[in-house]
Amino acid sequence: MKTSKFYAFLFLQLFFFQGLFAQQASFQNEVNQLTARIDSIGWEKGSIVFTGSSSIRMWKNLQEDFPNVPIINTGFGGSQASDLLTHLDALVLRYEPIAVFIYEGDNDVNAGKSQEVIIKDLDSILHRLNEQREGISIYFIGAKPSPSRWQLKTEYEAFNKALEHYTEGMVNANYVNVWNPMLDAAGNPRPDLFLEDMLHMKPEGYKIWKAVISDHVKEWEKVYKK
Repeated sequence: MKTSKFYAFLFLQLFFFQGLFAQQASFQNEVNQLTARIDSIGWEKGSIVFTGSSSIRMWKNLQEDFPNVPIINTGFGGSQASDLLTHLDALVLRYEPIAVFIYEGDNDVNAGKSQEVIIKDLDSILHRLNEQREGISIYFIGAKPSPSRWQLKTEYEAFNKALEHYTEGMVNANYVNVWNPMLDAAGNPRPDLFLEDMLHMKPEGYKIWKAVISDHVKEWEKVYKK
């Protein structure tokens, strides 16, 4: 009986690691394709990088929304903070950015990770950026209120609060609140801002993000005018 349980445990472990390796291989392929496409278009050192999960990847008109600063979009769908940490060199550091906007934590919360684990991964990202890019500014975009994940409202609010608290007092790190602006008068997420999956955003949702983030981007317009 004990032997059967042991082999069952081994099978589950093997299944877990196979899934993990397959996911990482998938991300590596996506990262390779993404960086190759950016290289083919051309990019400018000292740009502002937007990175993170699919909410960034699907922001197709990022450069049009912020025309006065050079933007590089390295969002990769389905990613978590730990995935960005793994691919930080390829997706951020190689571009020698002056500022980075990061959207991670949404998929992490949905995967059942605690706010402590997520903040730890984001902290590791921040420290690596600070070590290799002196003077860089980092903007952590809080989780959005998606109707399809509203059953996790409490967990998302706790994560956003923890992320805001984490950045308090930091000179070069900021919390960007997109949660509140996307709620209706009753405090519920607005379905009209989302695609049919009620997770990814329509252009109307990105208009809200643009309005919130514009104040932060404006700080850098002066730099590029010099």
